[in-house]
Amino acid sequence: MPAKTGEQYMQRLKKAHNNVYIDGSKVDDVTSHPAFKNVVQSMAMLYDRQHEIPDKMLYSSPSTGDKVGMTFLQPKTIDDLIKRREAITEWAKLSGGLMGRSPDYLNAEVMAMGVSNELFAEADPMFAENARKYYEYARENDISLTHTLIHPQVNRAKAQSEQKDANVALHLVEKNKDGIIVDGVRLLATQGGITDEILVFPSTVKKAGELDDPYSIAFALPNNTEGLKFISRESFDYGKNHWDHPLSSRFEEGDAIVSFENVFVPWERVFVCGNSSICNRTFRETNAVVHMSHQVVAKNIVKTEFLLGIALCIMDSIGIDQFQHVQEKGAEIMLALETMRSHLFRAEHNAKTDKWGTMTPDFKALDAARNWYPRIYPRMVEILRILGASGLMGIPTEADFHHQELGPILHRALQGKNLHGYERVQLFRLAWDMTMSSFGSRQMHYEYYFFGDPIRMGMAYFDSYEKDTYKEFVKDFLGKSSKGNPAYLNV
Repeated sequence: MPAKTGEQYMQRLKKAHNNVYIDGSKVDDVTSHPAFKNVVQSMAMLYDRQHEIPDKMLYSSPSTGDKVGMTFLQPKTIDDLIKRREAITEWAKLSGGLMGRSPDYLNAEVMAMGVSNELFAEADPMFAENARKYYEYARENDISLTHTLIHPQVNRAKAQSEQKDANVALHLVEKNKDGIIVDGVRLLATQGGITDEILVFPSTVKKAGELDDPYSIAFALPNNTEGLKFISRESFDYGKNHWDHPLSSRFEEGDAIVSFENVFVPWERVFVCGNSSICNRTFRETNAVVHMSHQVVAKNIVKTEFLLGIALCIMDSIGIDQFQHVQEKGAEIMLALETMRSHLFRAEHNAKTDKWGTMTPDFKALDAARNWYPRIYPRMVEILRILGASGLMGIPTEADFHHQELGPILHRALQGKNLHGYERVQLFRLAWDMTMSSFGSRQMHYEYYFFGDPIRMGMAYFDSYEKDTYKEFVKDFLGKSSKGNPAYLNV
């Protein structure tokens, strides 16, 4: 099946009947359950968008000629790279960049893994062929994916093999002629259970040693596989209307603990089996992290544009846009936005074709952006809270405005410079849901840890940064300067 519609996405979920649990109960149908139905509708909106603007969102499959999702595209030129990013941007705009795990994120990963698959052949040529075929399968069937990367937080001071309960983390139990058996727990599958399949891969940051080989596995499975359970955290969609909770009532993706109870994985779905060395190199040597970062930076630009728009509307609504400190705070967000745009421009226009024929963005620019955004996003949220001030607390509900006695009072009391009370509170509820609600708090936490611990990421960035050029610059400068010193200083 080529690129699917929103209705087809929902019908798949109904038919799959994934093993999803929330609040101590099994979910019968995620498309109608209060915790999931709204985000499922938002996901369906993304898939419908593909067919509303097919020239931007679809392309002809190289294997079937069918129209498939542009976000699966293997870019061969810089123009291809930009076309894929424009499709990513179209999806991000529908949520203001607030759906961090929209399908394009893992579509980019599957593409990179599928075309740059020779790393997996180090263990067995079968694994490379599996990766190639899975990319084609996902593209041709428009598979939606969740994924899980990290082990439970039991004792981070020890390796998995040294844990008191060494079997709590997902691990290899058995190999047989048909496949492998795996058992244990993984964290933290965003959109777990409201997608078609799950990708299990190693961490992008935390490296493993040979003793961790039993935990070093990578594979893909349908989300309704026997023994596979998604245990969802409490939903931050509280069943409120879109006026009162404009973001959390639409884009609460959810996060889930994933339990594998002696789950069978057929060989054709396995990419890495008990090899820590390959796992450690997967994301970098396949360029998957580059293409995933390209999607993330494009999404974060849209998110910053949305946040800036809210900030500017708040300034205008209560007449604070001429104050010096307010303009200075607005400028901070503008600078963040333009910096992200510059990183993206450099990444795309300095792109080069890799050895697999894929036009690959300049990772230096993307790596800087993905390390910087977790540090700046909390500040932008803080700015929005400062600008909103007490207005973010004085936010009655839509029902209050429709009350016969209260409505007129609120319309008058909460009016803005050029907005009626109803309009101003609607704007401030949007800012509140972006920053102070449970949903908003999760967004900030999510961005901070998007690619992993920012401190660990920063250390890796520092270690890999080319430093000798800059040290030689200073040494050369000092060497030249000494030539002009007085003779007694050169003794």
